Amino acid sequence: MKKEIKDTIIVKLGEKLKEYPHFYLVDVTGLDAEATSSLRRKCFEKKIKMVVVKNNLLHKAFEASEIDFSELYGVLKGTTAVMFCETANVPAKLLKDKKIVKDGIPAFKAAYAEEGFYVGTDKVDELSALKSKNEVIADIVALLQSPAKNVISALQSGSNTIHGVLKTLGERPE
Repeated sequence: MKKEIKDTIIVKLGEKLKEYPHFYLVDVTGLDAEATSSLRRKCFEKKIKMVVVKNNLLHKAFEASEIDFSELYGVLKGTTAVMFCETANVPAKLLKDKKIVKDGIPAFKAAYAEEGFYVGTDKVDELSALKSKNEVIADIVALLQSPAKNVISALQSGSNTIHGVLKTLGERPE
């Protein structure tokens, strides 16, 4: 591969690292054409951009980045695919799906999600449990609305109850 082509690939990888806030490094060694095509289709459906890269070029893109990705250098072995995404937990859920992962392939290597590094195969469960920023905001809004809804419903039911009691008392013969 010519140096110009390598430089172009490094620049494009650097752009992807800036464009997407989260990415996963996955070992795709041993995937046949059909399995690779199926994985790419699933990634496309989940809005994940999957790119198979040379480890050396990805290493250089990491070095050129403003973020220190040195924790990920150790996993750059074998055949590596990078899954870029907007929501941190989507690739982890995809990698936990038994229909997609057969015999441990594709295998999780590492991830950069929510501005943190996750290295090791045991981190997939932890990553799939991560909530996205929008999910956390929705949970907070629901928690804030809950007490107000309870107070309003209590006030409304109380007025109906008091009104009903007074009406019943008023209509009752003495």
